[in-house]
Amino acid sequence: MCNCATDSESVKELVKHCCEIGGKWASANGHCSNMQPPTEDGPTICWTAQQQCCLGSLKERQCLAGIKAARAGSFCEEDASSKCGTDSYKECCSCCSLGLQFHRASHRCEAHQYLGFHCQHVFLNCCELAEGRQTVRERPALVPTLPPVKVSDSPYPKEAFSIGEEQDGENAVEGPVEDMDECLIYEGNICHHICINTPGSFRCECFPGYVLHEDAFTCKQEMTDEENRLKEFDRAAVETASPLPSPTQPSVPLNPCEGSSICEQQCTPVGGRPQCSCFLGFSLRADGHSCDDVDECLSSHGCQFNEHCVNTRGSYICQRLITCPPGYQISNGVCEDIDECMMGTHNCGSGLVCMNTEGSFSCNSKPICPAGFKQDTQGNCMDIDECTSLILPCSSGFTCINTAGSYMCNRKIICSRGYHASPDGSRCVDVNECESGLDRCGDGQLCHNMPGSYRCECLTGYQYDSFRRMCVDVNECWRYSGRLCAQTCENTRGSYECSCTSGFRLSADGKNCEDMNECLTSPCSQECANIYGSYQCYCRKGYYLREDGHTCEDIDECSQSIGHLCTYKCVNTPGSYHCACPEYGYTMSPNGRSCRDIDECTTGTHNCSLAEKCYNIRGGYRCLSLSCPPNYRKVTDTRCERISCPTYMECQNSPLRITYYYLSFQSNIVIPAQIFRIGPAPAYSGDNVIVTITQGNEENYFSTRKLNTYTGAVFLQRQVQDPRDFLITVEMKLWRQGKFTTFQARIYVFITANLL
Repeated sequence: MCNCATDSESVKELVKHCCEIGGKWASANGHCSNMQPPTEDGPTICWTAQQQCCLGSLKERQCLAGIKAARAGSFCEEDASSKCGTDSYKECCSCCSLGLQFHRASHRCEAHQYLGFHCQHVFLNCCELAEGRQTVRERPALVPTLPPVKVSDSPYPKEAFSIGEEQDGENAVEGPVEDMDECLIYEGNICHHICINTPGSFRCECFPGYVLHEDAFTCKQEMTDEENRLKEFDRAAVETASPLPSPTQPSVPLNPCEGSSICEQQCTPVGGRPQCSCFLGFSLRADGHSCDDVDECLSSHGCQFNEHCVNTRGSYICQRLITCPPGYQISNGVCEDIDECMMGTHNCGSGLVCMNTEGSFSCNSKPICPAGFKQDTQGNCMDIDECTSLILPCSSGFTCINTAGSYMCNRKIICSRGYHASPDGSRCVDVNECESGLDRCGDGQLCHNMPGSYRCECLTGYQYDSFRRMCVDVNECWRYSGRLCAQTCENTRGSYECSCTSGFRLSADGKNCEDMNECLTSPCSQECANIYGSYQCYCRKGYYLREDGHTCEDIDECSQSIGHLCTYKCVNTPGSYHCACPEYGYTMSPNGRSCRDIDECTTGTHNCSLAEKCYNIRGGYRCLSLSCPPNYRKVTDTRCERISCPTYMECQNSPLRITYYYLSFQSNIVIPAQIFRIGPAPAYSGDNVIVTITQGNEENYFSTRKLNTYTGAVFLQRQVQDPRDFLITVEMKLWRQGKFTTFQARIYVFITANLL
């Protein structure tokens, strides 16, 4: 029978052992090449575990270094030392840099699905950390004077945070829970060895050969089976020796850590006994009480491949690797030359002078200076000036002249006026009175040096006045009248200036004048035309030029025109005008001046009912209803005829026919105006008519006249000032063949407004 449990344990130990070898190889070499394959049993399992653990450890270090470089603002260059197919350093650096740039652009931290799971994870953590979206409060920094707060006593000791509704501790969740990668945010500060992110929290794990301490952060050496049995035996003995609580008194658990200094850093009660543990970056000694610093540089750390890991107490720092050649030393991160001569680190003997050079020094022999020379601080021989160092090198009547390594005495010479002795006293040289200020030239004169003397000359534009013995200004404009300037000449001291009249400017030669285009400066409000020496302003159509000659004013055509421009209303506009019609009842004609009546009855824009008849008038319409009186019938839309006539008198007096007429006139109609004629049709010899207005003429606006024996007319005899409607009834009695026949005309007269 196969012992499956034994085989399983042996495989587990084999994988654990081989994985530890792979991780150590990655930490020590920084790559997974040339790794020795295993020789023990199960080479396939061990070699696979060894390679994967080496690559995993290497990629983790590269990814942490890439994230750190992105947060520091470094350029994400490809890692030249990467021997793998995937550059974890560049991938994590690029994804983190992308998340940071997303935050700077004020976008929401949402990673695209095509970035891949691992890149999305790094992108979101870097973006949300820059945004300040931390769903879990930061754990306090682990300093020796402030022990870390224990998060939970849950049955899962490896969980660093406990998330629940009832817990309100230091690491409780605030607001909506969003997972954040604490391992990336607090890299190297929350776990002793390996940090693994979990949903809403994280957990710490240890390298092979180590076990996680009860504080869930620190890793310690794994105990053997014998050590575990002794520890369990010791714990059982302590629990057996514990006194039972009194039946009458409740048991009070004692905290063995209170008031105890048995632990160097932090103490945790376990089973009634104090359990010592250390802060992050420290490991517990074999005595179980003291703590030793952990050298992180020997295990996996976050330094880049071009940085050197330096261990510190409880942590580590990364320093950039700088190697200086001999003769140089590192100063502020750069290599500077060492001055061996100044520091006294040279080996030049006596009689030799140390001379510093770049990266080294040289030993030179001390020079021996001849007479008349002395040695300076650099060891060079310098000439001695005996003429200044000696009190009286030469006797009176002689001049001391220094030479290289010596000096000489020359006899003093006497020079005539305008000369003086040369510095060596050997000859006479000319005195430059102009440069030394010994001349007596006046204002407006130039000094010219001459051998032994000088001469005063007048400046250009001046002439010498022998009477006043001075230089006076020459008036070139008078002397050369009409030849210097094209227009105006103005004399100045020592010269002259040409100027031009208004409308011209001086040419480049300073003498002639050329026309100036004043229109370029826009002096006119509208149009400008340049003319020789001046300009002229013009106005556009509809404007006139004001008295100032520059401004254009609008012409009011409506008020200044002769006659009527528009039939109804003229509206002035800037530079023009337009005609307008009444708001209702009219529209503008194509000529743009006259108004044309809108026939609402034809266009169908009226509101007359079906029982009414629409009648168009100028500027509007009327809805008329034709109704016949009793004993009359409607034969057409405008005519009613009598049905019967019971008596002779009624037949004589009642109209045989009633006809409706519609007339429309403007209020400016010339008075008197014949507006209607009435008579029999056809007319016969002997016919005679009597025409009267029976109704609607109460104000006597209308009158009737007889044109002949058989024709009558209706006249408008009074002016109607305002629009008004009239309904007048006109009766015509026809005498024909010995009897009267009555006809009635009901006339609607509509007086509309005059548009002019």
